[in-house]
Amino acid sequence: MLAPAAVHAASTAGAAKSISVRGILTKSPDGKPALMATDGKLIYLHGDPDTMGVLNDKRLANMDFEALGHFTSPGHFEIDPIHERAMFVHKDGKRLMITYWCNTCYIRTYTPGPCWCCQKYTDLDLRESVDE
Repeated sequence: MLAPAAVHAASTAGAAKSISVRGILTKSPDGKPALMATDGKLIYLHGDPDTMGVLNDKRLANMDFEALGHFTSPGHFEIDPIHERAMFVHKDGKRLMITYWCNTCYIRTYTPGPCWCCQKYTDLDLRESVDE
């Protein structure tokens, strides 16, 4: 079950507070990544190039998605940089980190694309933690 359009403060050790937004990952009418809040409003999502790669991954479309960052203006949300691990999927009651895995080279990345080694396209690998 999808939680209400959650917007709450979250903090990480030593970092400034970020806001969390949660909803269904979708596209805006103009094709840009967006979050559909439970109130029916679209929140445009933006981030660094690697974050944009995740937001545009079709395998994540229509998933219960959470992002940490800040609003740059009403309806426009800037996600924290990819190295801050600020994007999650909620599935089966669990908050899962979005990662990508090459099962040939055993290389984990945090944005979709070809493996750095063998060039095979990486698999979406939702994880409870990176230590699994």
